[in-house]
Amino acid sequence: MKKITGTLIWYYYICPREVWLMAHELDPSQDNQLIELGRLIHEESYQRAKKEFETAGMKIDIFGKKEGKLLVAEVKKSSRYLQSAKMQLSFYLYQLKKINIKATGELLIPKEKKRIPVELTPELEDELERTFEAIQKIISQDTPPEPVKIGFCNRCAYKEFCWV
Repeated sequence: MKKITGTLIWYYYICPREVWLMAHELDPSQDNQLIELGRLIHEESYQRAKKEFETAGMKIDIFGKKEGKLLVAEVKKSSRYLQSAKMQLSFYLYQLKKINIKATGELLIPKEKKRIPVELTPELEDELERTFEAIQKIISQDTPPEPVKIGFCNRCAYKEFCWV
């Protein structure tokens, strides 16, 4: 059984084929302009914040305190894939809760000047557990799911794996 990470959660809500490729350590092209833009936004935004806490399948972009609570935040370049981002952040909150760390979350979208609060609810926990099962099913297959053309494909760093 492979370990589920926040990145796999993110990809699951966009494309199951990406989940399989990432889980099997077939990393996307790192010279993809959108990956580079995401890195730049992450590095240049919120410079005073504490950045990058990494542990056990989690790479939290920003952490700190807000109103006496631990705050974990995920920085995204746009709100285009809001459901995917929300579930990734919910995964971090879920993992922290499992080790008795109560936290609240925020999605930060600097180019849009948005801060979207994310709280872990029982409904989100149930959805995550269903997502874990679905991801395990995808990554246990011998071959990746067939490519399906979606709106994300043109920007995808994995497009060479699907549409060459």
